[in-house]
Amino acid sequence: MLHAVDHVQLAAPPGSETQLRSYCVGVLGMTETPKPPVLAARGGCWFEAGAGAVRLHLGIEADFRPATKAHPGLLVRDIDAYADRLVAHDAEVVWDEDLPGHRRFYSWDPVGNRLEFLEPVATVCGLGG
Repeated sequence: MLHAVDHVQLAAPPGSETQLRSYCVGVLGMTETPKPPVLAARGGCWFEAGAGAVRLHLGIEADFRPATKAHPGLLVRDIDAYADRLVAHDAEVVWDEDLPGHRRFYSWDPVGNRLEFLEPVATVCGLGG
């Protein structure tokens, strides 16, 4: 049975690795992880955060088109501070209040892939009349 997601892969255009490294490390606060040599020869780059709990692989695709609807949903702590971090790095942040029980926003990586960042909203149980 399925029990976890190992990683999410997004496509990127040839030659975009430097731009993606700057974004994933500098803006998102992730750490680059080495690709196995046989896979490194294909280009692209891998990143992780949260002691490996979040893994994002960016693979090179010759006929690249950004994922503008499909996207990874990345859980964050202190979503307001994280949104402020992205804005401070000139990344667009678009809030969306349509998911009950969560605060969330969308942003886009430097090659146009859509990313969702969300945080569950704490609920208070046992209160009421």
